[in-house]
Amino acid sequence: MSKVNFSLLLLLNLAACSSAETLTGNNPIIDTQGVSISQYNADLSECQAYADEVQIAAKATSGAVSGAVVGGVFGAVIGNSDTAKRGAGVGAVGGTARGVSEGLRERQRVIKRCLIGRGYRVLN
Repeated sequence: MSKVNFSLLLLLNLAACSSAETLTGNNPIIDTQGVSISQYNADLSECQAYADEVQIAAKATSGAVSGAVVGGVFGAVIGNSDTAKRGAGVGAVGGTARGVSEGLRERQRVIKRCLIGRGYRVLN
């Protein structure tokens, strides 16, 4: 199994076991003055459910493919087929990381907008 496939498989398994916020430690910070924490937790769970619609794995796959293509082309231009293969591998790893990062940022935006829409003052 290639390193890229293994990395993607590991990421997907981690994501299946826990929420992205738990994995990244990137929970929204709200002003709790006058807020019922039990209601907030219920609203946060609902907002996270909406954010589950963000396709992080699809973004990672798309990033891996585009990174591999760009890296492979760049490697082919400056070297031979071995350089093209290495360039494709490096590009795929970088593209996967970029795709996951974009997906996590989008997920956070969805959660924060949802909470703001429900009247919370999101501080971060």
